[in-house]
Amino acid sequence: MKRKLAVGAVLSASALLAGAIQVSAGIAQALPSPAAQNAAGQQRSELLTLAAAQAPANAKALGLGAQENLVVKDAIVDADGTRHFRYERTYNGLPVLGGDLVVHQDAKGQLRGSDKAVGGSLAPASLSPKLTAAQAASGATGAVQATVGAKDAEEAALTSVAGAKNGAQLVVWAAEGTPRLAYRTTVEGMRADGTPSRQILVTDADSGAVLSTHEEIQTANATGSGNGVFVGNVTLTTTYTGSAYQLKDASRGGQYTTTLANKTSGKGTLYSKSTNTWGNGLASNKESAAVDAQYGAAATWDFYKNTFGRNGIRNDGVGAYSRVHYGSNYVNAFWDDSCFCMTYGDGASNTHPLTELDVSGHEMTHGVTANTAGLNYSGESGGLNEATSDIFGTMVEFSANLTKDKGDYLIGELIDLNGNGTPLRYMDKPSKDGASADYWSSSVGSKDVHYSSGVANHFFYLLSEGSGAKTVNGVSYNSPTYNGSTLTGIGRDKAAQVWYRALTVYMTSTTNYKAARTATLNAAKDLYGAGSTEYNAVAATWAAVNVN
Repeated sequence: MKRKLAVGAVLSASALLAGAIQVSAGIAQALPSPAAQNAAGQQRSELLTLAAAQAPANAKALGLGAQENLVVKDAIVDADGTRHFRYERTYNGLPVLGGDLVVHQDAKGQLRGSDKAVGGSLAPASLSPKLTAAQAASGATGAVQATVGAKDAEEAALTSVAGAKNGAQLVVWAAEGTPRLAYRTTVEGMRADGTPSRQILVTDADSGAVLSTHEEIQTANATGSGNGVFVGNVTLTTTYTGSAYQLKDASRGGQYTTTLANKTSGKGTLYSKSTNTWGNGLASNKESAAVDAQYGAAATWDFYKNTFGRNGIRNDGVGAYSRVHYGSNYVNAFWDDSCFCMTYGDGASNTHPLTELDVSGHEMTHGVTANTAGLNYSGESGGLNEATSDIFGTMVEFSANLTKDKGDYLIGELIDLNGNGTPLRYMDKPSKDGASADYWSSSVGSKDVHYSSGVANHFFYLLSEGSGAKTVNGVSYNSPTYNGSTLTGIGRDKAAQVWYRALTVYMTSTTNYKAARTATLNAAKDLYGAGSTEYNAVAATWAAVNVN
């Protein structure tokens, strides 16, 4: 994400033994026992094995061609035994970009339906590229150097995608237009503001034309503070080694926090010391930002676990780690799926760490999206990707329920990025930021994804709270509708359940707003029944943001 965000959080904890659990009131809910977590992990492993074993039969049932194969990505089972297997596709052994799909089965394994990123044939006109992999890699590097703002050619050096040959990997591009042979290349570099860049380019295998570019480093610009400024005193789980305490949480997948000490690479140094009290609430104390980051990761973990039963970002029980004090005067924060880590700069003059709670939830949700629907980071699907992070970042804030950082439908409200006390984004009326879209139009897909996200943000607010003027947690909102309708919300908890199920069960990499409407209606039908109050509310709310 390229917009500014952040959180303040504080740790004031008594001594803990290794592996002990101590959580703040804001996120204190009993976590499943290790035995229960192991059982859930075993069930998911068995589901993935089953999905892989059934891949050939499912490909045949879907009428896929003889040269197409399915590779399992994820698997979900409902309480009634209904299964949802998410697959990537290959064609003649080549990865198909835009070939992802979800197969839905009943408890007996009978096919109930499917959702595909694209329909129709995947066969490209030719499987013989006119360009070599080296030529494609060179062209992709040049394209990135012209747009990313790399400081020099060395910093924009080409690195290969796994399985690539000579820096570029042959794929089938099917995400839009006629399927064609293409190369996928990863180019790493550094932006002018110090943000690392990892561009994945898809280029035509015959002409070298850029078909798609996707920035893997998804950033959020923000400023924040430390202990007590935003969240007051909170407690965290730490690890005791026998001689020192560490900002490492064994109860949440081993997630931990390090300092980069103003460097821009590496994993950083784990926070460790002889006492178990961290930070003093001032940005000048380098522990304060680390406390914010560690608390934000814990709050995000607990929200997904307690709300959806999701066991970490990838649903595999592994915790992401956080890096603070990135670079110098770096006014940004970003999630990087390749290192499975969250990174925060110290802001202007190195005195405003970008560690606000809804930033943590927002950025780590990019990881959830990457490991479920995989929404492309461009066009309408990119807006839905950004909105998903705003939606669940907001829900993390509500879930934590902190006294000094109460839940609201404002993004980055505490960091005063604009210098006049206004938030970065508004979910009740997105256009209040001067650029975001309140309603869908044919031009929405051409907006920056941080602005096209407004349509889905507005949808979520209206579905949760309804239209018109109201006050929530002391914040006043007044949300309009495109068609002048008056809406009654179903509550944010139900709205979040609808969005999460749509994301994890029905959305694919190319989902646009029209398809998101279908996905959320399917989700509402699954959760609450066709024709239910909730189902009808979802339909009416999409109409209220001009998605019909």
